[in-house]
Amino acid sequence: MSGDSSPAPQPGSSAAESGDGSNGATGGPSDGDGPSERSLLSDPRLTIAKRDLASLRSEKTIVLALLIQLFVAAFSSFLVVGLTSLYSPGSVSAGEVVVGVGGEHDDALVRAAEDQQGVRTVLYPSPEAAREAYHDGDVHATLLAGDSDGRIAVEVIAPTGSIETTLIVDQVRTLLEAVERTERIARSDHLDNTPVPLPDEVNASPYFGFTYTVLVPLLLFLPPFISGSVAVDALTEEIERGTLELLRVAPLSLVDIVDGKALAMILIAPTQAVLWIALLSTNGIGVANVPQILLVVTALTTLVVTLGLALGVLTAKRRQAQLLYSVLVIFGFGALTFAPEHPATTVAKLAVDSPTTATTLHVAAYAVAAVVLFVGARRLVARTDPEGL
Repeated sequence: MSGDSSPAPQPGSSAAESGDGSNGATGGPSDGDGPSERSLLSDPRLTIAKRDLASLRSEKTIVLALLIQLFVAAFSSFLVVGLTSLYSPGSVSAGEVVVGVGGEHDDALVRAAEDQQGVRTVLYPSPEAAREAYHDGDVHATLLAGDSDGRIAVEVIAPTGSIETTLIVDQVRTLLEAVERTERIARSDHLDNTPVPLPDEVNASPYFGFTYTVLVPLLLFLPPFISGSVAVDALTEEIERGTLELLRVAPLSLVDIVDGKALAMILIAPTQAVLWIALLSTNGIGVANVPQILLVVTALTTLVVTLGLALGVLTAKRRQAQLLYSVLVIFGFGALTFAPEHPATTVAKLAVDSPTTATTLHVAAYAVAAVVLFVGARRLVARTDPEGL
């Protein structure tokens, strides 16, 4: 053998002490800062987070979900009008509905229609004349008001299967509800109990309720659920492909790996929420109390991501973990309906700047629950043997 070979390490010495003297698995001191003084950018958990975030660009499903949310947020003002018209067609102006009226109590229908926008009544001398007018196409619908044991019985004749049917039926239903309220008040002397007085009507936008109770919570809650699902895949795929062992050679502990993946997935949702809120603002939809809303989103994201990673460690199987994650998230979100205030209600109240004491307490409760679950999950991971995964 040649005489320039390196001498064998002495007993008790580590591999890190041989060669060029660079730090190895056990990490001896270097000429620069020690491990305790290393910068945040060199933290291996941050490296894992950046690696997972970069890999999301190749996930077509995730990219598609982000693009859909981007479209919804960017064109929210148009979507609100269209989607609101699906469950409240009367909120969209679409011309006047002409209703033929006939029968013994036709005057009650005519009076109610005078106070309703978008409806014009045509009075006919008899029910037969009103029917004929409908069949001739002179009116959109016909209401025949007769008497039934002292009550007003209304027969409605309206088209079926046409494009304008939904709007006509909605206007007719509103008209009949107005007649019912009027008759209840007029006949209140014959009731055993006094009717509860109705509050005064306000000229509120028909899109307000849909925007803040459906659209805003939808955009803010989808990112956390997606992040949790991605977290499950990110960990279980490492286990199934065997790349988890390569990460541990870095060297990284299992806790460091899980921390890095959790950091990446938790950061996604609040970042998306900020973007969606900004796009909503450009569409004229203002959102108040943004810091508190972001705290709710971050807390919920932490909860579902921690749950997903914990299930990944416990099952080590992608399908099992995803199934359990989906079931538990759906069950948990549904169970929150029994809470004094649902998360969607909390976000809606914050968005319209009408928080109550219960709202503030719920925000704090979500934050505390997120911290407790995260700490508990880290302890679970710390007690897990990586060789058994």
